[in-house]
Amino acid sequence: MKARFQPKYNIKKGDQVVVIAGDDKNPTTPRTVLSVIPHATNPKVVVEGVALATKHKKPNAQNPQGAIVKEEAAISLSNVMLWDAKAGAGTKVSRDRSSGKAVRISKKSNQAI
Repeated sequence: MKARFQPKYNIKKGDQVVVIAGDDKNPTTPRTVLSVIPHATNPKVVVEGVALATKHKKPNAQNPQGAIVKEEAAISLSNVMLWDAKAGAGTKVSRDRSSGKAVRISKKSNQAI
């Protein structure tokens, strides 16, 4: 897909978000986005401490016995909302173009994120 037709999302890696749907729903606790997967048919995000999945690791030189590890799995982008620290809650986002750069604006506090 050409760059001009790719969708733009308001959530980026490193942002603080709240989970608003699913098993780990908690609209009062902000969590950090570890990665964003925008090119899937259903865009997904990996959020710290959410949707933990059990992975079985094969033995290798660093870990000769193998291991069972809990890792974060991807969840749908629609299940998270950007955290507004000033309002202390999740918020929707609008975009404003100032000095040639797009800036994300919180709809609750009208401040740049």
